[in-house]
Parts: sequence; C-alpha cells; structure tokens
Amino acid sequence: MKQQWWKESVVYQIYPRSFNDSNGDGIGDLRGIIQKLDYLKELGIDVVWLSPVYKSPNDDMGYDISDYQEIMDEFGTLHDWEELLAGMHERGIKLMMDLVVNHTSDEHPWFIEAHKTKDNSHRDYYIWRPGKEGREPNNWLSFFGGSAWEYDQVTGEYYLHLFSKKQPDLNWENPAVRSEVFALMRWWLDKGVDGFRMDVINLISKVPGLPDAQVRSPDRYQWGGQYFVHGPRLLEFLQEMKREALEPYDTITVGEAAAVTTEQAVELTDEENGPLNMVFQFEHMSLDRDLDDRTARAVKRWKLLDLKQVMTRWEKALEGRGWNSLYLSNHDQPRQVSRFGDDGRYRVESAKLLGTFLHLLQGTPYIYQGEELGMTNVAFDSVEEYRDIAARNRYRELVEERGMQPGEALQLVNVGSRDNARTPMQWDDSDNAGFTSGTPWIKVNPNYREINAKQAVADPQSIFHYYQQLIQLRKANPVMVEGRYDLILPEDEEIYAFTRTLDDDRLLVILNFTTGTPVFRLSEEITVNSPELLISNYSVDAAEDLRQLTLKPFEARVYRLH
Repeated sequence: MKQQWWKESVVYQIYPRSFNDSNGDGIGDLRGIIQKLDYLKELGIDVVWLSPVYKSPNDDMGYDISDYQEIMDEFGTLHDWEELLAGMHERGIKLMMDLVVNHTSDEHPWFIEAHKTKDNSHRDYYIWRPGKEGREPNNWLSFFGGSAWEYDQVTGEYYLHLFSKKQPDLNWENPAVRSEVFALMRWWLDKGVDGFRMDVINLISKVPGLPDAQVRSPDRYQWGGQYFVHGPRLLEFLQEMKREALEPYDTITVGEAAAVTTEQAVELTDEENGPLNMVFQFEHMSLDRDLDDRTARAVKRWKLLDLKQVMTRWEKALEGRGWNSLYLSNHDQPRQVSRFGDDGRYRVESAKLLGTFLHLLQGTPYIYQGEELGMTNVAFDSVEEYRDIAARNRYRELVEERGMQPGEALQLVNVGSRDNARTPMQWDDSDNAGFTSGTPWIKVNPNYREINAKQAVADPQSIFHYYQQLIQLRKANPVMVEGRYDLILPEDEEIYAFTRTLDDDRLLVILNFTTGTPVFRLSEEITVNSPELLISNYSVDAAEDLRQLTLKPFEARVYRLH
C-alpha cells in the first residue's frame, strides 16, 4: 500500500470543554489548549482531533451547531483559533476539525428560516413530513430516546431529528445543502485545517419514503437504522464531497460510522477510490453491551475471544485495501482502563497494556485526552451531577418507563455514561486538578490527587512516558505501521498475541488481559533467533525462554524476532 502521512501519524483527541480553562469560568477553551501545546509536543503526537468548537447553544455539547464559521463564545474567538492553529503547525502538529453535517442546531439560520413557512426557500434544507393519523410520520426511535420526530407548531408538520429535538437532520437529497456543506469545508481548509473527523457521517442518506421500522419490542418507537444507516446514496454523496471539497487539499479524514460492516468500510476507505481515509467502527465498543436492550444499554462482561475475533476480522478485511482507525475510548465512551483493563490495583499496568495493544495493531492510533495518564471512570452520586443529555434521558426512561429503582438506574448510567470521558483533564494535584481556577462545568474525578499530568511527566515509569515510547517506536519502525497482522493463539481466553510482519522484519506482541499469571507458549512454527525486547510494562529477565513465559497480571511485551 501507499505510504501516507496520516497512516504514520498518532492522533490525540481534545474535548475542549474539559481540557484546560484559561479564564476561570469553569469551561475549557482555545487559549487553554494553547497553554498546553508543549505538553502535546512532549508526548509526541502528530495530529489533534478537536471536538466541535463552533457556535452552539450546547444542547448536545457542541454537536448542535448554529454557525459553522464562528467559534463558541465560551471557547473564545476566531482569532484565538487562528493562534491555536499557528501554534500547532509551529510544533509540527496538524489539526483535524470535527465536521457535524448530518444535522444542525434548530437555532441555525437555515432552520430558523425553514420553519417560518412551508414555501420558505430553506424549507427543503431539512426533512419535513405531515403527521400520520394524528401521530408522527413514522415510528423511528431517536438515538437519545423517544421519537425521532418533533412537531412544529408554526407550520403544522414534523421534522426529523435522529438525535436531540434541537438537532434537526439536514436533507442531503437537496443539492443546495450539499453545496453549502462543501463550501464551509473549503472555507476551513483554506484557513489551514488539515482534515476532518466526520460526525455520524454514514447517516446522511435516508431511504426514500422513510418507512416505518420493524416492530421488535412493545415500545412505541423502534430502531429504524436499516432506513438511515449507510443509506442508498451515501457513497455518491461522499464521492461528491471528496471531489468538490477535499481533493485539492492534502487531508486526513475519518468518518464516524455506526453499524458499518467491513465490506462497507472497504468501500469507504479503498485506497484508490474510497472517499475517506478511515472510518470509526463500533463493533468492539459493543462487546460489553446488551444490544437486545437498546434503551437500557445493559452491561455484560466482555470476553477476550470476542475482542480477538472482532479486531482480527477488521485487521484482515482491510489489509491491503483500506485503513483502520484504532481506538478504545473517546468523548462518547467510558474510560478504557475502567472498561477493558483494571482501574484498581493494576491501573498502571493495564493502561500500558491497552496502549501497547492499540499502537501495535495496523492502523492509525487515536489517543483520547487523559488516556495517556490512565484516567478512570467517575461514579456520580446523583443524576443531577450528569451533564450528558443521553445519560439523563436514559436514567429517566429506566426509572419512569421501566420501573427500575433509582439506585440501580444510576449504577447503570454510571458505567456507560459519556460523562466518564468528559470530566476535566487532570493536570496536577491542586484544586480542581489544575483545570480551572473557577467552578468546573462538571465535577472533577476525585482521584486527581493521585492521577495527574504533573506526576506522570515527572515519573519516568509513568503511563505518559510509556505512551511516549510507543509513539517513538512507531516512528522508528515501519513494521508497526505497514506490517501485516497475524493472530496467534486464537483460542486462548487470557492472552492476546499476534505478529506484525514487513518483509524480513517481524514483531511478536504478547498481551495478558487478566489479573492472573497464564503461561504463554510459542508455536515451533515461529522462528526465534536472538529475540530483541522493544518494550514491556514490567522489567524482563533477558534469560527467559520466549517459547514458554509465565506472564504477570496485565503484562505486555513486544519483541523483534531475528
């Protein structure tokens, strides 16, 4: 496959509201990010993915945009943004903006015009339908719970919103909408942006007629994804986007793609003809969720064999054809060390193991802010402490509609809430973790006195320095970027092991995903001559026999096999 800078890069996601507050109002901002650019440079990342900073009424934390070409007042000004971009580029860091164009805010000028009258010139920018027998146009369920339709008193019709009622879906069937989107993308690219992460991009094409979803439960509203996930014109729309907005620029693009299959991902990321560089798939994010209970999102124990199966299928399906994005956490997911590791006794060891896992797969690794410190989930004491609209809606549904006890409902919300990832970045052990001199917009995780960047940067054995080493190894070893992935010990329920091979260069990755001490046994088929240890999260006895190793809890090792 072709060498591309975005394949060789490591991306760091910043959730600006929670990253660093420069003015004491309790909300992270652009100048706060500017103050921490040297920290990012020291870590060694190549690209920052910046979650939305556009003008927004913040019904869904900036994913409801009222002006795509202005900065949210709480975050600063366009001048601040320009200074941030310049500071990143001076340090060799590229900037990937969050592009949210499946929907806008209902406070966007387009929607304000659209619901004035049925014959308004902007009416067809959104998806409107008359009611059906005194009810919504169809039975679709919103991602945030309840109907995906909202009645508009002014014009007597319903508009579609797959998310919050303040996030009306754009009508991508309208060429004028596509033209507006491509123009705003070019506007940012001309300002120097290096690419886009595209929010829920595989929802932009809906099946004509918007049919009712199949009834699978006694609930009033049903999941209608078959009619709007990877819809009939998605590839056409994205190819037009590539042609009209992206091709003249050297960009990094990744599309958030719920329920995407490997076949669809290959179409989207095909090296020659695909419209995108990468997609975010979610199969591994569902391994600990009971998907038969969509609203409750009940938690179950995930199994290592399932993780191996999912990740191996994605690695092999895209091998030589497309490109994988690699992540275990982001602003929409719980903290990875609490979810896939051990956030208690083995927090440091398991955080390093998870970092090893991600950076040694084939694809572009994504680090979510605080991951490099081993930040953990937070358990709030009451639903009022949550700021996430999805968490609050879920709690209300569990208690009011399903009859769950408040304590049980809160426990369920605690485990899965997006706010686990949105508590403030833990910079030091001073008040509010050094995030703000004011009152933070959401409570700080109380473990910040032990887990913080100041401590981590000062400790050469910290998770931070381990991530730094992983990033440096990836830059120095093309096999970590380009090498073929092959799973070994596929039936082992405790150890995840695989090789990476590029020509004569071969790496062996050994990961114990348990608190136990399983024995790793290497097949005679794999040649081992003078193995060289590249990185490990424990000290290793050089005299150990690589063919039979007793591993420590959450131990990770990477060898070069000569």
